[in-house]
Parts: sequence; C-alpha cells; structure tokens
Amino acid sequence: MYRIPEIIQKKRDGGELQREELEALVLGGLHGEVPDYQVAAWLMAVYFRGMTSRETTTLTTILQHSGQQLHIPPLGKPVLDKHSTGGVGDKTSLVVVPLLAACGLAIPKMSGRGLGFTGGTVDKLESIPGFRTDLSAEEIAQQVDRVGACLVGQSPDLVPADKYLYALRDVTATVDCIPLIAASVMSKKLAGGAEYILLDVKTGSGSFMPSLLDALHLAQTLVEIGAMAGRRTLVLVTDMNQPLGEGVGNALEVSEAINVLRRRATQASARFEALCVELATHALMLTGLEQNLSDARSRIRETLDSGKALEVFRAIVEAQGGDARVVDDPSLLPQAPVVLPVCASGVGYIHAIDARQVGLLAVRLGAGRSRKEDPVDHAVGIRVLRHVGDHVEPSLPLAEVHARTEEQAHVAAADLLGCFHVSDGAPAFQPLAYAVIPESGEAGQCPSGSQRGTGVSNASAR
Repeated sequence: MYRIPEIIQKKRDGGELQREELEALVLGGLHGEVPDYQVAAWLMAVYFRGMTSRETTTLTTILQHSGQQLHIPPLGKPVLDKHSTGGVGDKTSLVVVPLLAACGLAIPKMSGRGLGFTGGTVDKLESIPGFRTDLSAEEIAQQVDRVGACLVGQSPDLVPADKYLYALRDVTATVDCIPLIAASVMSKKLAGGAEYILLDVKTGSGSFMPSLLDALHLAQTLVEIGAMAGRRTLVLVTDMNQPLGEGVGNALEVSEAINVLRRRATQASARFEALCVELATHALMLTGLEQNLSDARSRIRETLDSGKALEVFRAIVEAQGGDARVVDDPSLLPQAPVVLPVCASGVGYIHAIDARQVGLLAVRLGAGRSRKEDPVDHAVGIRVLRHVGDHVEPSLPLAEVHARTEEQAHVAAADLLGCFHVSDGAPAFQPLAYAVIPESGEAGQCPSGSQRGTGVSNASAR
C-alpha cells in the first residue's frame, strides 16, 4: 500500500516515480480514493520537477488504458487522428476533419474542453444547438464507418483518467508542462485506435509553449511516444504569436470555420485557412495518399473549393444530433446581445498582438472557465478583424467585443485595445509554421527564405 504523501514528496524532491506509484495516485484520484488536493500537489511537483522519458511514457499508457480502447473496424482507407496543443482562436479541427474525410480518410477525432486561456473543440461544438459530443466507443466506430469522421469529447469509457487530470490542470496552473501535455495528447490518440497521428504543436504568446525550443522538445517527445506505440506520427510546429483567424470564443469560432468551408470567409480568416490547408496537406503525405506536397496541396484546395468538405461537416452535425441549419446560416448560432467595435487610436501598422491577453479577455467575458465546474457562455468572445502587418487608422475597427452587458463590453474593449501594438513602418514577418517533425524525430526547420506564403519548407516534409 502506497502512502500518497510519500509519492508526492518523492516527485517534489526530483525522484522518478514507478508505474505502481503513478497508478496509485492517478487512478486513485480518478476513482475518488485520493483527494483532488493531493493529485493537484503532484501536478505542481511535476510542473517544477518534470518527468523522465520513462515516467512520461508510463503515464501515457496508464491514461490510455484507464478506460475502453476504441477499435475502428477495417474500412479500406487510412484511419487518422489529428490534435492541436491549443491556442487562441484555434478552431482548425472544425475544418481539417471534414476536409480530410472528404479526401477519403477516416477520422475518429477526440477532443477536449478549454484549458486556461485557450478554447476547447468540445465547447465550440456544443454551441451548435443539439450537438452531442458524448458518443460511446461503439457510436464513434459506427459513425466513422457511415460518415467518415466524428468530432467527439472524451466519453466516460474512453481515457477517463486523462479527462480527470485535464480538468485539474486547467484550474491549478499546471497546463503548460511538457510531460503532462505529451501524456494527455498521446493517451487520447493511442486509445482512439488511429494508425496515423497528425499533431499541431503551437508556439508563441498565445500557446502553452511560448518558447520555440520548448515547442520543438514537446514535438519530439510526441513523436517518440508515437513511435514506441507503433503509430505513424508527424508534428507541425506552428505559430501562435497572434490569435489564429478572426473568432476567439465558441460560437464565433464555429461560425468562422463554417464560413471557411462555405468559401465565404473574410480576409481576417486567411491565416487560419492557410494553416488548415497545410495541416491537411501533410496528412495526405503522412498517410501516403499523395507523394509530393504540391499535388497534396492542390488536392486539398480542390476539395475545399468543391464544397465536399462542407457537406461532410453537415453530415457530422446531423449524425451527432446538431441543428444542421447552422451550416447554411451561421447566424443561428448563439449571439451575444452586445457587440462593441474597438478602433485604433492612431495610424500605423500592427506590429504585435498579445494573443494570450486576448484569450484571457475572452475567458473573462465567459467564453472559458476559471474553475472546472464553471459553465461556458457560447455566445461571447472577441472578433479580431486586423492582424500583424495590417495598416490601421481610427476609422477601421481592430476588433469587436461580443458580451452579455454594456459594462462588460466597455471594460473588455479598453483592455483589448492595449493588446494591439501599432507603430510606423512594416513589421517583421511572422511565419505560419516553423518546423515539420516526421517519425525520425529530426526537425526539418523552415529556412528564412521559405517563410513567405505558408511558411512551411518543402524540404522539411519527406
């Protein structure tokens, strides 16, 4: 019998925990045998002391096997799962999943709720009236067979230990910890049964990995875990130094994703759309459906322009009980009663946007949680209408605040204006992606000369 305080102390002092000790603490917390405050103390010890490679792999397998394993029957096509480590305005799964399904892949996409200042795909999807994210393993398999994809949360029978830790990390300031992120991400991917895993590791002010070196470390850790589990894994390290696209907030992000699929997106969504195309392009390369980036990118563009991805998204919404009318009319999504434009105070170019603060402002408006039991207001949030490099003047709104009350809107607007750094002259270019890390774990970083456009080096994706 293990004494939990001794396990916590061992990690606090920098020791390596064995499987039995990790199981006693994590599974004990899951089953109510260990109180949350002790698990939280261990999380904080891990945050400061880290974990060895063996500990990280062990924790991953404990989380993976804490519930039912998803078994997708043979479908005659590649089965791929996609995951992002999270960022401000990151709604790529809402476009990439139906886009890849329309290209012939099977996508059992399991997602989480919002963490800290970033939104969660499950919270976004639940802004669609009636949309179910709590499918059972059997329902997931059936829908992937019938529709080609699903967008679901962590149901009670799939990786429940990770769902438990996920909620605690969100409210204990232990989110941005490489071993905890890696174990959380890969446990869901491995339990999901996909043979191919595509990962998007965010780096920058609006991510949990502000340092590029830390992001590369996390990416390599994810690839190593995938390789040990026998799964084909590829990671893109992408930029989150400004909000991704236009919407920051649940219904706002779903609306933007739908408009990209409908080919009615605004210029503010261009960077978001470009990243969706790059992720989907590398997925076709990873699964062998295409042999070079140019052909893969052309195929993705054609599929997006044809409307096939939109129809797959519609089929997903219908299959999961959602109101499919939102696909044709996103205004049917929840709407905030107060919308307040935020304009620049002078003339110049946007040199930087504090993405993290934008995310925190959205949380304060009600789009995220401060405690794990907090409800989420799907209607509120922020629309970012201008991005780094854009010319601004007082007559052009930088953003919009979508709030419940006039008071909340004006307070948020004052703080939001301070998130934009406007100055003279053209700013430094911000690449979309920094590196592509394939199964070998060797990062193919993007040379400075290849950063225009997508920012992804062709030589880095072999």
